[in-house]
Amino acid sequence: MGKALHRHLILTSARSDGFHTALRVLPWGDTARMPRAVFFRLWPPGRRHRPPRRGVTSAREESRPPTRAARARTSEELITVTETQTQVTWLTQDAHDRLKAELDDLVAQRPVIAQKINAAREEGDLKENGGYHAAREEQGVMEARIRHLQELLHTAKVGETPTESGTAVPGTVLTVRFEGDDDTETFLLGSREEGAHGELEVYSPNSPLGSALLGAKAGDTVSYDLPDGGSMQVTLISAEPYRP
Repeated sequence: MGKALHRHLILTSARSDGFHTALRVLPWGDTARMPRAVFFRLWPPGRRHRPPRRGVTSAREESRPPTRAARARTSEELITVTETQTQVTWLTQDAHDRLKAELDDLVAQRPVIAQKINAAREEGDLKENGGYHAAREEQGVMEARIRHLQELLHTAKVGETPTESGTAVPGTVLTVRFEGDDDTETFLLGSREEGAHGELEVYSPNSPLGSALLGAKAGDTVSYDLPDGGSMQVTLISAEPYRP
């Protein structure tokens, strides 16, 4: 639709039956010159006069795509947020190798799952096709695990154990005492993907206990939230670099 015809429809509708007729006549699709929400704001129901040209010009400006400079600023902000939110994970070399092998195996299984989905699709009637939906669900679980492993391995610090003692950081073995308990407990502060190291438990820095202790010094007492809504205090007795 040309600009002249589009303007003619606006003015003709406004002079005859007003706002509601304009809504019925105007082509509210991809060819519309003005966003619908902006049109509503500039020309409320009950107005029969011609909409101000200055307002229409402003609406067109609002509907234009962002400039290259604006897109660049947005990209820089997005990169900054992404880098800030990215978490580096500490992993032992053994854990890294095990997770890398798992990732390679899952990636190799992609064609197998795709073939299974195609075979089930050929049976027809996807709505009642249990095999098809089971294969798609299996594919979704597998792809989620692949993405998790890829991100984990990409940001992992492998085998770089801390060099100093006394501060709770990933890769340190922490000895703590819980409130009201005379005994101490010892665990590794690291990724849950590490698995247990013999009798040594592993707590993630993202867990309530791990995040509360993260950065604490020996002798510090911190508190963390319990699942039942309460809280627990724990004292850091020592923090030593992990030794395989």
